[in-house]
Amino acid sequence: MENQFFVDSGHLSKEALIKKHELENNPDARKNHMEYLPGMEQIKSGVMEQVISQMKNYDYHKYTSKDVKAALSKETCTIEDFAALLSPAAEPYLEEMAQRAQRETGKHFGNTVYMFTPLYIANYCENYCVYCGFNCYNNIHRMKLNMEQLEHEMKVIAKSNMEEILILTGESHSMSDIEYIGEACKLAGKYFRMVGLEIYPVNTKEYRYLHECGADYITVFQETYDSDKYETLHLLGHKRVWPYRFDAQERALMGGMRGVAFSALLGLSDFRKDAFATGLHAYYLQRKYPRAEISLSCPRLRPIVNNDKINPLDVGERQLCQVICAYRIFLPFAGITVSSRESASFRDGIMKIAATKVSAGVSTGVGDHEEKYSGKEMEAQAGDEQFEISDSRSFDTMYQDIEGKGLQPVLNDYLYV
Repeated sequence: MENQFFVDSGHLSKEALIKKHELENNPDARKNHMEYLPGMEQIKSGVMEQVISQMKNYDYHKYTSKDVKAALSKETCTIEDFAALLSPAAEPYLEEMAQRAQRETGKHFGNTVYMFTPLYIANYCENYCVYCGFNCYNNIHRMKLNMEQLEHEMKVIAKSNMEEILILTGESHSMSDIEYIGEACKLAGKYFRMVGLEIYPVNTKEYRYLHECGADYITVFQETYDSDKYETLHLLGHKRVWPYRFDAQERALMGGMRGVAFSALLGLSDFRKDAFATGLHAYYLQRKYPRAEISLSCPRLRPIVNNDKINPLDVGERQLCQVICAYRIFLPFAGITVSSRESASFRDGIMKIAATKVSAGVSTGVGDHEEKYSGKEMEAQAGDEQFEISDSRSFDTMYQDIEGKGLQPVLNDYLYV
């Protein structure tokens, strides 16, 4: 399976080609993915051990239709019920799961759907993740916005009336350092009421600094909770250290962040086990930090620049719907985000069932919002995209479509005093 992820070498230098080949074919050339690098904060939590132990013992083939029916009949969904709802035995009960998920969503969120847009401010990366368009060996156009360019992008987005923005970077500590990201958060506070971050994991004190700069929440993709599979997909860089990434959300909460989001990239490994571990990760941290706002993202793999063969392994739309419904039934209070990776028809349907947050007016490139929003031709080339999106609807179109489904689009529900 791994071979389909390797990107085209393009016009890499001879030295880069040799290093890339060595990393792909010689595991001994790669640092231990379970060992922390210097400067990485280690916390004594216990959550990781709970999640991984239960994930490894999760045998989804043992569940039967009787287990699924029992899970759907209960008022409160236990971990064992969640496991049953993610199993193959639950697939024939998808309609019943959707009805139960819809009821839970209505009880806790009404008919509201929150809207946001991502803003990529840099696509430099120091990691070699073989499935990602930003990876350090992919021959793409790199770009980092300066503060003037960044403010211009924010003004363009703010004119659409969007009130929540998610700031993203490639994972490069040198090109997108904490001070740069902090200044971006401060600038975003001038134009938006809610600021999220999806950046490389950092230590508690750095999360605290970013929160003081205006960041409200962070999203971290664990990618896959299977640490052995993770090792084969992340060959170089800080991201290779699996346990440091796992504890990122807890460090963010310790640093004062109001909310944290969890995600596995479905299709990298066994999606049922990854979904089970994602739900458990959120569940245990919610119990440990009951005031934290917990949310889940549900992305599948998408094609990337120089590799159009990347697609999710065994995760069709029915399986994705099953995962999302199981999340909602198990964690009724959690927000659930479904991104523009998915088709417009799928997102329209899942918003009526379980999703509570969607992106609109999306670009996964750097510096191209004016062209995307107004059609004005760019004076300079924008930075290449991280992956291809499927749903390209604008903010206005998405807003109208949500209303047309009888739902209430929400831009922000916080009052700042």
